[in-house]
Amino acid sequence: MTQTQTATEPGEGRAHRAPRKRRRVLRIALLVVSLLILGAAGAGWWAYAHLNGNIDSVDLDQAIGDNRPAKVVANAQNILVIGSDSRAGANGDLDHGDVSGARSDTAMLVHIPEGRAKATAVSIPRDTLITRPECKDRDGKSMASANRQMFNSVYSLAGPACVVKTVEQMSGIRVDHFVEVDFAGFKGLVDALGGVTVTLDKPMSGAKGGLKLDAGTHRLDGADSLKFVRTRYGYGDGSDLGRIGLQQKFMMAMLSEIKKQDALGSPARLYKLADAGTKSLTTDSELGSLKGLSDFAQSMKGVDPETMETIMLPVAYDKVDPNRVIVAEPQAGQLWEALRNDRKVPEAAKDSPAKG
Repeated sequence: MTQTQTATEPGEGRAHRAPRKRRRVLRIALLVVSLLILGAAGAGWWAYAHLNGNIDSVDLDQAIGDNRPAKVVANAQNILVIGSDSRAGANGDLDHGDVSGARSDTAMLVHIPEGRAKATAVSIPRDTLITRPECKDRDGKSMASANRQMFNSVYSLAGPACVVKTVEQMSGIRVDHFVEVDFAGFKGLVDALGGVTVTLDKPMSGAKGGLKLDAGTHRLDGADSLKFVRTRYGYGDGSDLGRIGLQQKFMMAMLSEIKKQDALGSPARLYKLADAGTKSLTTDSELGSLKGLSDFAQSMKGVDPETMETIMLPVAYDKVDPNRVIVAEPQAGQLWEALRNDRKVPEAAKDSPAKG
């Protein structure tokens, strides 16, 4: 072997080793990328399964049966939104009232017209005396119809499906969807938004453990927002009817906050909002999945909170018990007829004898 040949051997060894080294680096890189892809897919599946698992649902058709109003306008939507005052679980830390069970602390029938441009929210006072229809309770047992029942007692006695049936009987309107959120879910949703801004034209006194605020604009966190919508004695005339105005004001402010933040356009913000909002959520079975909720939310993107109309169901003070109210006619009938047929609500239908 010559000196020249010996001198070239080390170079030839390096030439053979370099491709092997590059292949090894490439394999490691591919492995890392594969792990990242699998990790991302796994995280995405975990996130989906986590959010999906947060949602409880109720099959309204099965629970109510066939005795339901016919759908009049095919593409209009009617959603019954309920805020539950349950003290169970995490809710007990947010309200220490000595109250068992749960009632519908807030109830709104939200009508979305066929064009999805403008919505109308009708608040049903919790102290309204109604005729509860024959229903099945949470265990599937039949409950007889009963007269002069407080509206908010229907939820505690028979559950959400009976509330839907009661509203359908009152209004003659087919309820397409049902959404219920409790104290903890409401607080979490507001905190996920970073708070909600509200403006008061007069001070809130904080009576009976309520929230104390001066007149003006305030940024409220979840805990204070819950106190705000539940304030009764420290604002206005101290009645349940007066509280409805605060609840409607807050709902508009929260919807505006969601739109302002473009919360549906940011994946990170959307996940945070969805995680908070679905933790204490019960819906009808059609909305009872992340996909169902997402598809419905996308279909509602054209609704502008600034154009939403808020109305209190017209009521009058009960002659037997002045602490209760009854549905006022003909105003209520005119209101329900307009919404049922997807028409503008006449001004006369908004005139409630009991003002609050």
